[in-house]
Parts: sequence; structure tokens; C-alpha cells
Amino acid sequence: MEPFKNFTGVVAPLDRANVDTDAIIPKQFLKSIKRSGFGPYLFDEWRYLDHGEPDMDCTNRPLNPEFVLNDPRFAKAEVLLARENFGCGSSREHAPWALSDFGIRAILAPSFADIFFNNCFKNGILPIVLDTAVIDDLFAKATGATPLCIAIDLPGQTLTLDDGASISFTVDAGSKHCLIEGLDDIGLTLKEVDAIRAYEARRQVEAPWLFALGNAE
Repeated sequence: MEPFKNFTGVVAPLDRANVDTDAIIPKQFLKSIKRSGFGPYLFDEWRYLDHGEPDMDCTNRPLNPEFVLNDPRFAKAEVLLARENFGCGSSREHAPWALSDFGIRAILAPSFADIFFNNCFKNGILPIVLDTAVIDDLFAKATGATPLCIAIDLPGQTLTLDDGASISFTVDAGSKHCLIEGLDDIGLTLKEVDAIRAYEARRQVEAPWLFALGNAE
């Protein structure tokens, strides 16, 4: 997983509550278990005017001019601004995969669905919970003629707007560490590989009968 570095990105204001994972990446795209290649199908039923299918070339598909990510101001957005209960619905990990593959590195919302919230951290996305009043203010600023840019400082746990205003946020220490170091669950486990091997070797001496079947000819 790519380490999360401090960055400044354009904010895309998705002014919808209860955005579920089927809207983020529709069910027909769940056939693949690779983490890449989902970006073109992010919010597929909202971005396009036709029906999308896996492996479809999206280059010439008809775009919905009313959808925020089709606005040239937000086409390269790295920060998604949303309303409450973002990521509800099924627990599919494809949802953060699609967001990450599109280029989204952080999501700002008043609340998230629990499983989606945890899946974000495991896939290199920083979900930030902010008070509703703060989110309302950010929507007002993000929908102006000039796109809103936000600098995200994960170690310092601050957001800095392009007008100089600063917003503090909280994040679990363990999740923060894993994001900064670029560690998913597998990476975190592999950091202890020497201890794991030592334990396995010790157990073979202490309880050889547990390994007898595996060594049988």
C-alpha cells in the first residue's frame, strides 16, 4: 500500500447523504479481486448516461453533465466532500479500491458507515469525520467559481484551506501509523515475520505431534 503523504488537493463536493457502496461501485464490477482498474467505473450510474459493464471502454461513454466529477473543476479531485453516512450498504472492499484508483486520497464527511470507514484505512484512504457545521461551511466554499483546495497534514492532524484557515481532526493512532507507513493488514503482519518464524520453530520442538501429519510420507 502506498504510504500516505501530506498533500494539497482539489475538493469535489458530492452533496448527497447515505451514499452506499453500490453507488460507489455497482455490483456488476465486483467480478475482479484486483485492487486496480475500478477508477473509470467509480459512481458509474451517476457519472454516465448509459449502463456500464466490466471491461467497457469508458473513453466515449456519454457523461452526465450534472454529476460533480464530470465538472472540469473537479475532474482531478483528490479530496471528496460528502454528507452523513457515507459508504453505507454492503461491505465490499471494491468501494475504496474504486475511489483510490480514481485518485481520491481523503474523504471528509460528518459520519461514515463503520465497515467502509475501516476499509478506507486498509486501502490508503484517509476518512475524516468533521462536525456538520464545518462540512456545511466547506460545501459553501467548494461550490464557488474557484475550486477549493485543502492541504492535509496527517502527522499534524490538520486541514489547511487555501484562504489560510486551519481545521483540526482526530484519527486513531494505529490507523494513522499504518497509513503513514503504507501498511495494510498483510504488511503489518509481515513486519513481525521473524517473530512468527521463531514461534513456529519453537512450537515444532515443544509440540512435534502437531506437525507430524504434515511431515508424513
